[in-house]
Amino acid sequence: MKVLVIGSGGREHTLCWKLSQDRRVKKIYCVSGNAGISQIAECVDIKIGQPDYFGQLAKLVTREKIDLTLVGPEIPLAEGITDYFKKLGLSIFGPTKDCALLEGSKIFAKEFMRRHNIPTPEFEIFNNVQEAINYLKSKKPPFVIKADGLATGKGVIICKTVEEGIEAIKKIMEDKIFGEAGNKIIIDEFQAGEEVSILAWADGKTVLPMVSSQDHKSIFDGDKGPNTGGMGAYSPAPVITNELMARIQNEILTPTIQGLAEEGREYVGVIYSGLIIVSGKPLVLEYNCRFGDPETQVVLPRLKTDLTTIIEACFKGRLSDINIEWDERATLCVVLASAGYPDDYKKGLEIFGLEDAQRLEDTIVFHAGTTRKDNKILTAGGRVVGVTAYGDSIKQAKEKAYLSCGKIDFEGIYYRQDIGYRALEKLGRRGGRE
Repeated sequence: MKVLVIGSGGREHTLCWKLSQDRRVKKIYCVSGNAGISQIAECVDIKIGQPDYFGQLAKLVTREKIDLTLVGPEIPLAEGITDYFKKLGLSIFGPTKDCALLEGSKIFAKEFMRRHNIPTPEFEIFNNVQEAINYLKSKKPPFVIKADGLATGKGVIICKTVEEGIEAIKKIMEDKIFGEAGNKIIIDEFQAGEEVSILAWADGKTVLPMVSSQDHKSIFDGDKGPNTGGMGAYSPAPVITNELMARIQNEILTPTIQGLAEEGREYVGVIYSGLIIVSGKPLVLEYNCRFGDPETQVVLPRLKTDLTTIIEACFKGRLSDINIEWDERATLCVVLASAGYPDDYKKGLEIFGLEDAQRLEDTIVFHAGTTRKDNKILTAGGRVVGVTAYGDSIKQAKEKAYLSCGKIDFEGIYYRQDIGYRALEKLGRRGGRE
């Protein structure tokens, strides 16, 4: 089997890494890949978003007789790549455009949840700056202000005061810091709780959750500072008990897939529910219609079942017939970023120590923003690499991951020092049990 992975980040390196262990996969292609992916896949330079990139991808698949395409990032899904490939009779794993609206439009997602009684914080929708400001003034802070469209994981601003909220509204709707994604906004009721990520497989009628994970979105230690695409993650999330997972399945995952089906939207692919747990109750903050990043870097390393086996079951509507096996060990990932991220940062800086880091036991280095030039590996993005480690506990996985991080260096390297702190605090309150 030949497989194409679309994307160039840590999530896509993880997908390629997992596929490279699949007994049925003979060759992997990646568009457009990175320096790490190029070690296990043939990278093809087709730019996502350029004119006719769907057509170029389809020509590649046809020419190379590729059997399966996996979509990593959200933009191709939101633009309808699955529909395009299906019309050509090409096999692709990812939801159709009408299903990908769950991520492409936060307004669609919130209204969908309201229609199908899926628990989510209360909200109001605005397309007028002054109306949004007037509403804000009538409420007590803090506020959660969200751009409607895709904003690479950065379109949510938590505001502690009315003044901060007004500034955020103007930045999104007038200054267009998220582009057209900010033409409309949602003001969500703020909820104090613990966030958790639940990725799941869906075959249109059945939905099976993967192991739980938690990520750290804020740039600074202690979850301070602006949101990023994610600065690290770990699995499992101690907040998720068996009882709570059953509630998530019954109150969120199954109603989501069934609700889409009732509306004529058959969801086949990976669905990600970003949840907040408030007094033991799960609420949906957002949906993603693909693998999360960096969550994928801690979830897929725990997957023991071949990826193609699960995907085939999704295509055939037979998810309920398969048994998915997971590694019982914990995993933790630390993202190494360029100075200045998530704002401006330098590119083209040489990265040192990658081989030394990779040699450490139970450690994997997943490349994100990297490129190879003149036999050197250079930075090419804000999030540069993710270091994932296994451990018998989250604490042990954290120790191994940070030991590996210490082997890597480049000018302006930055990474949080506290990935996993919430899990360790929670486990400490339970007497240290994991």
